[in-house]
Amino acid sequence: MIRACDIFCGAGGSSAGARAAGVEIAAGIDRCATASGTFAANFPDALAVTSRLEDVSPGSMKEKTGDIDILLASPECTSHTCAKGGAPRDEASRATAMLVVEYARALRPRWLVLENVIHMRPWSRYGELKHSLRNLGYHLREHVLDAADFGVPQRRRRLFIVGDRKRQPNLNVRKRPGRRKSAGSVLDPAGTCKTSALFDERRAAATLERAKRGFQTFGEDASFLLVYYGNDSAGGWQPLNCPLRTITTLDRFALIR
Repeated sequence: MIRACDIFCGAGGSSAGARAAGVEIAAGIDRCATASGTFAANFPDALAVTSRLEDVSPGSMKEKTGDIDILLASPECTSHTCAKGGAPRDEASRATAMLVVEYARALRPRWLVLENVIHMRPWSRYGELKHSLRNLGYHLREHVLDAADFGVPQRRRRLFIVGDRKRQPNLNVRKRPGRRKSAGSVLDPAGTCKTSALFDERRAAATLERAKRGFQTFGEDASFLLVYYGNDSAGGWQPLNCPLRTITTLDRFALIR
């Protein structure tokens, strides 16, 4: 049985995928108590640690969990992503990715999978990160995957760095066959959600302009989504017959009927 440790584990999304592939989840670490508590509920047989990774000894983790075969890691992405807009970047947040090297050095797993936003690539220490992992003996391969290609009604492109100590990783990832799921396929039925009039004096002018551009494209009787991205370059709307654009931690969509 392949055993995994998930650092920056969150609620356990990466671990859930690994478990579905037959991996035993041995441990997870996250500094957010809500996240680690959810991870513990999702993986009751795993060790769940609530702490900053900097405050946890990787060696002590190995004593508690035993041998680890695969390291899963999703370092902080908020200071890499374009969703942050023009807000200042936090270099300390970006540097959490280097902790992957420390845990790989201590746990010595054969495999590792590091996931992050694709905007991690221009980071000034990105080359250093890969060089450090190669110095530990890992053969690395990068891949960019979009959640919409795997049955999720959302376009969410992510960078995956896969490492294998013994050979070059095989990244022949097959997309899910058939059409992508659309935003419209996951909407609640009409009449089940609270609604309000669009053309109201309380609406911001920019909101109404987005709506007008949508009506000009789809027709006045159409349904579509307004998209509230501050730097949106696609007109401020999207159709319902394609996957959602990336969902952020803030509400970014409004349904127009």
